[in-house]
Amino acid sequence: MIQFTDIGLYCPQGDFYIDPWKPVDKAIITHAHSDHARSGSQSYLCTPQTLPLLQLRLGNHHFETAEWREKIFINGVEVSFYPAGHIIGSAQVKLSYKGETWVFTGDYKTSNDGFSEPFEPVPCNVFITESTFGLPIYKWKDQDVIFEDMQEWIRQNHAQKITSVLLAYSLGKAQRILPALAATGLKIFAHGAICNVHDTLVQHGWNLPIIERITAATNKEDIKGQIVIAPPGADGTAWMKKLTPYAVGNCSGWMQVRGNARRKNTDAAFVLSDHADWNGLLSAVKATSATKVFTTHGFQSAFSKYLNEQGIEAAEVKTAFGNEEENDAKEGLTLNSIA
Repeated sequence: MIQFTDIGLYCPQGDFYIDPWKPVDKAIITHAHSDHARSGSQSYLCTPQTLPLLQLRLGNHHFETAEWREKIFINGVEVSFYPAGHIIGSAQVKLSYKGETWVFTGDYKTSNDGFSEPFEPVPCNVFITESTFGLPIYKWKDQDVIFEDMQEWIRQNHAQKITSVLLAYSLGKAQRILPALAATGLKIFAHGAICNVHDTLVQHGWNLPIIERITAATNKEDIKGQIVIAPPGADGTAWMKKLTPYAVGNCSGWMQVRGNARRKNTDAAFVLSDHADWNGLLSAVKATSATKVFTTHGFQSAFSKYLNEQGIEAAEVKTAFGNEEENDAKEGLTLNSIA
């Protein structure tokens, strides 16, 4: 029911694409990260929660929305969205046609972050899963434990009048860590890219802790010893250097491998991911009872091989999907200066 083309995932029966990486007539979008939602298509279908984020990132287009589990029929194909648990509004796409059901996950995580809609397994015949962290070494700690470590690191920095800079993706991770940061009682400053997403969500009813945008008029002394959230693309720039003295805490699943923290000159590594870990991927596959699994972006080859060894028919598929850190940098985010 889904063909893997050089434009994206195509459903010939319905004549639409899912998360296409080139402009098409009709695009169904799983979530608003830029590797899954690209501009130029004639029309877009997404969840209501994703809509304002797509408008922020793509500008004026023809958008339509569908609620969770609402059945939309496109040329006879039944299309519906189910929570993916990746970020706000992120969805799995379920396609049903003539007694057969396929599910494309987009990006997802199976643990509940208390912020985005929790992942919901969807029984299907064919399951297309991401495999960003599809190796056994990637196993996440409980979120509460990570947040406690983060808060203690911030308190130690504050005692030394060192600014705690948390690197987090502007859409997803930045909002996820906010309650934990607010609980420290310190003031939270943020890069303009973080604030753009934050302001959009607040305008559309999300109850988020208060943050302050860093501008040229911001007094550096007001920031000292407090908290700053910045996208990974800001690391090492002149914008960051003006925060001195500061310590950098990198919030990423890639920090599971210690060498990554060393290469990025990170002062603290918080292994926090919006993608499923090894156990999450396996549990998601098993929960679908799918007889065929396609693995995409990440360690798709290794994950596919393991599934076949476990008696689950699987094959890897190459896609143009990347990771949020790369795309935060590619989006041409304006780096604000500090007075």
